[in-house]
Amino acid sequence: MADTAREYSIDGMDCADCALKIEKGVRQLRGVRDVRVDFATAKLHVDGAVSADSVRERAQALGYRLIESRGSLLHAPRPTLHAPLGFGHYLLGRIETRLALVGGGVILLAFLLGSMQIIGETVQDVLYAAALALAGYPIARSGLGNLIVNRDFNINLLMTIAAVGAFIIGETTEAATMIFLFAIAEALEGYTADRARDSLRQLMELAPAQAIRLSAGREESVPVDALRVNDMILVKPGERIPMDGVVTAGASDVNQAPITGESLPVRKGVSEEVFAGTVNGGGALEVRVTHLAQDNTLSRIIRLVEEAQSVRAPSQRFIDQFARVYTPAMVLLAVLVAFLPPLLFQAPLLDTPDGHGWLYRALALLVIACPCALVISAPVTMISAITAAARRGVLVKGGAYLEALGQVKVFAFDKTGTLTRGAPVVTAYRSVDCETGGECVLCDDVLALASALERRSAHPIAHSVVAAAEQRGLAGAYAPAEDVAMQAGSGVQGRVNGRLATLGNHHLFDADHPHNERLCEWVESAEADGQTTMLLCDGDRVRGYIAVADEVREDSRRAIADLRALGLETVMLTGDNAIVAQAVGHSVGVDDVRAGLMPEDKLEAINEMEARREGVAMVGDGVNDTPALAAATVGVAMGGAGSAQALETADVALMADSLYELPFAVRLSRFTRRLIAENVTISIGVKLVFMLLALAGLASLWMAVLADMGVSLLVTLNGMRPLAFSARRSQETNHGLHGH
Repeated sequence: MADTAREYSIDGMDCADCALKIEKGVRQLRGVRDVRVDFATAKLHVDGAVSADSVRERAQALGYRLIESRGSLLHAPRPTLHAPLGFGHYLLGRIETRLALVGGGVILLAFLLGSMQIIGETVQDVLYAAALALAGYPIARSGLGNLIVNRDFNINLLMTIAAVGAFIIGETTEAATMIFLFAIAEALEGYTADRARDSLRQLMELAPAQAIRLSAGREESVPVDALRVNDMILVKPGERIPMDGVVTAGASDVNQAPITGESLPVRKGVSEEVFAGTVNGGGALEVRVTHLAQDNTLSRIIRLVEEAQSVRAPSQRFIDQFARVYTPAMVLLAVLVAFLPPLLFQAPLLDTPDGHGWLYRALALLVIACPCALVISAPVTMISAITAAARRGVLVKGGAYLEALGQVKVFAFDKTGTLTRGAPVVTAYRSVDCETGGECVLCDDVLALASALERRSAHPIAHSVVAAAEQRGLAGAYAPAEDVAMQAGSGVQGRVNGRLATLGNHHLFDADHPHNERLCEWVESAEADGQTTMLLCDGDRVRGYIAVADEVREDSRRAIADLRALGLETVMLTGDNAIVAQAVGHSVGVDDVRAGLMPEDKLEAINEMEARREGVAMVGDGVNDTPALAAATVGVAMGGAGSAQALETADVALMADSLYELPFAVRLSRFTRRLIAENVTISIGVKLVFMLLALAGLASLWMAVLADMGVSLLVTLNGMRPLAFSARRSQETNHGLHGH
């Protein structure tokens, strides 16, 4: 059988421990090369030469049902991500809970008939046994299946042992009641986990399933999966934009908040880009499709959020490893509690009129030892936090990066396109032969030659030079340069009309191209005003200079101030010269400025800062700063909504081309870390209290189940608080930041 990668939706996966159990069981199948279970999305990913039937049978043996996922990312059936149901409908939709409810009815009937003395104790015990069998069958089947397949203990096996043990020693009422309560608790846990997954479901529902395609003057409604690149679609006022594309006709204000987190609508006109999932305003738009449904911005976001939720944070990995040792250790402890006191101290094994025996206490200990609350404490919190960040236009690539963001001590920023708008404009250009200092034929020739070189570059400064030449009508004076080579961080070289021309910074020309003092004075004067300068050589001599200026973003000042208020150090790393860099750095308020850096210098700076401090985040454009982004503790890319490369490169992508949400991401990370610590403390603390009560004979089996159920629900609900944190405007409201 050929290797095949398949994806399945898992029905009945209520807790993170279930995910580990399925993953371990499927991994043992012959031919499986790789397997991964995402608790966040309730999905199983299997890669290898193994049949779908074998995978389904293995999952069924462990107590779960699989449905193979098919179709596109956004519009394929998603059984586990259906519209959220009320709790009553959720209960009735599961065979396990239907059996438990029938068992609960039998328990109530037996209790009432026994209380009214309509039936005797024997018949009552038979009814309790029937209720135990009904409610306990799915639990026992799952526990024993896991023992046989994976050869380890899980909570279902612990509950089965405790229930059977209680029934054997005559505690029939408690045995049946305990199993009934446990089944309902599992359903509650599954329901709350599904509500947490609902946050991801809301992202999936942003894009409409249908679009209006324009063809030969006709309008037809078609599924978005049927659209192809370059198809024309119509987006009416008030509708969600179904596909990524470029506006070809019309103008409208578009609400991009679902994708980028921007609070105000953005005006879109002809030739401007729009994203799937955003909301059209008051004007009709005709849009040319630029990506297929599975490749558009929203699809990439959802895919990356799904993948992110499967990347376990260090705290999650530690809890998972702890749980693997904890459960069998609790079984061993329960055995010791049951038999050591009777053997060593002649304490009663079974119950006496004076209280519970040590076997009962051991059974209660088994119930209390359930690791569900502990295991679920981190995943639900991370699911909520990553999705909350995505709603605000901050795409975090995994729990590990979200956790690391809260531990960062230093934020390093690129300048161009990050702290500045990245859209510089030419402010001055001059030939060394020009005596008047105004625009002249000689000066225009400097701009025209520079434009020929820069036509082959994608750098923002290159665009500004080309645009200035076009505005002056100089674009055709020279043919575009050939054999163009970028000199990283310093300039560009190429052949224009067969002659080698160079455009670069002052440092490069000081080293390689001698020039007169007067040109140096002009350049230094422009740089003192915060402008970036480039000198031009035509191969024989230095011809002149061009100055550009890049406006500092208003959001940069606010973001830097917020980060400093959070106790973080800020550093600017730039390839620009020291004078310009200092002017920009002072304007935005960073603590330190490092100028004249090549890409390898930025990398060295990141490594040096990481060696001296706990963690460093690098914020850049995701392309030119790739080495520094990769080396940093956390790499943050700007403008992920418009750049597929930014989405793929960094650990965190700011979907809007703005730093507004960066302080929010840091606060969210710190809040998430605190919630995980709270959940772990609550889980362990409550268990310790009830373990002591069980050992003292003061905790009944049904009390233990209620305590375990209560803690699981508490940590789940506490773990969903990041969704509310995302909606709060808190300090950000005063700064004009957006919150959903």
